[in-house]
Amino acid sequence: MPEQSSSENTNLQPVTPYLCIRGAGAAIEFYQRAFGARELMRLDAPGGLIGHAEIMIEYARIMLSDEFPEMDVVSPATLGGSPVTIHLYVNDADTLAARAVSAGMTVLRPVETQFYGDRGGKFRDPFGHIWWIATHVEDVSMDEIRRRAESLYGA
Repeated sequence: MPEQSSSENTNLQPVTPYLCIRGAGAAIEFYQRAFGARELMRLDAPGGLIGHAEIMIEYARIMLSDEFPEMDVVSPATLGGSPVTIHLYVNDADTLAARAVSAGMTVLRPVETQFYGDRGGKFRDPFGHIWWIATHVEDVSMDEIRRRAESLYGA
């Protein structure tokens, strides 16, 4: 089990995604290949399941576990998809997205420069979770964002 430093142990974000995954161990291995994730900690559960684990992707902490339907902890595989998108800011969206796709992510929207100042795209991992991978590339005022949105969408 990976060691956890005291700073990692107490450096919690105000909101932290917590993913339920059918096959959490395989997902951790996938996130290591796709994102270069570091496993911070893992608590095993009976039957070879993961009761709780934490990973870091660049500077984002993600918590995860296996499914435990008897406790209403179910994954996108059980639900038939996910209504939630994990928005992951990284240093280089193009490079990380290419790595993720080569590891097995499905492209839903390719990485492109967005009107609001990010460069990002949308992807589905093999476990059913949706990811928006982005890098902030331009500071844009709200007035300019509205102007660009009107130009794009006619709103």
